[in-house]
Amino acid sequence: MKTQRLKTIALAVSVAVGMLAGSPAYSADKTAGQEPAAAPVKPLIPVSTVLDVGIKRTSAAKQSQVKIDRLAAETGDLLQDYKTVMKQVDGLRVYNARLEKQIAGQLKRIAGLGKSVDEATIIQRQITPLLIRMIDGLEQFVSLDVPFHKEEREERVEFLRTNMDRSDITIAEKFRQVLEAYKIENEYGRKIDSYKGVASVNGSDREVNFLRIGRIGLMYQTTDGEQSGAWDQDKRAWVELDSGDYRGAIQKGLRIARKQASIDIMKLPIPAPEAAK
Repeated sequence: MKTQRLKTIALAVSVAVGMLAGSPAYSADKTAGQEPAAAPVKPLIPVSTVLDVGIKRTSAAKQSQVKIDRLAAETGDLLQDYKTVMKQVDGLRVYNARLEKQIAGQLKRIAGLGKSVDEATIIQRQITPLLIRMIDGLEQFVSLDVPFHKEEREERVEFLRTNMDRSDITIAEKFRQVLEAYKIENEYGRKIDSYKGVASVNGSDREVNFLRIGRIGLMYQTTDGEQSGAWDQDKRAWVELDSGDYRGAIQKGLRIARKQASIDIMKLPIPAPEAAK
């Protein structure tokens, strides 16, 4: 390799000398019989120096290529990161748009709730008088109704009235309790039951078994089964029944109410229905 480079350099020098000899100035000087002026001879560059320069350039080119490759890789990573970030940004834009709609809806709902709160304050002021009227009506109804479970029902009314003066019970709970009492009273009209109690029989108090059939019939029978009676709602008093006619029917009704017998038809002293006025 070095030998060929030397040959190339020698050839280039020969060509240069030939061109110098063929120049017009050189020919004119020779024709005039004068020797041409000697041209200054430049010192030749050592081959090792040329090779060192080539090696340095090659090394610099390699280093530049390494930097270019590194920068290209970094640029690719940055581009990938940029695409990833832009996807996240697009997702956040959609998410933010959805949140803005939700916030707008919530603000609208808050405004509606604020209006409802203002209205609720007015309604709350009217609920207390309403509850008092409902309790008064319930108390009057119990006093005029057939006298079954009378003590229990009166205690329930008194419980509601006492709670109306309590500050530790919310108005909503008071309203619920009143509605629950009305619901219990409504259930009384659809059920049959029996319970023990005391009734005035022939002027003396005796322990009896009561049979209640909704609100249309309330009867009693002494524990020995000898005497029976029924409540007359028109007279607001107990009426003694003929034990021969109703003794067995009342006993059967008591067993049905206690779920000791199946439901059956019974002959009982039930008042005939009247037309509503």
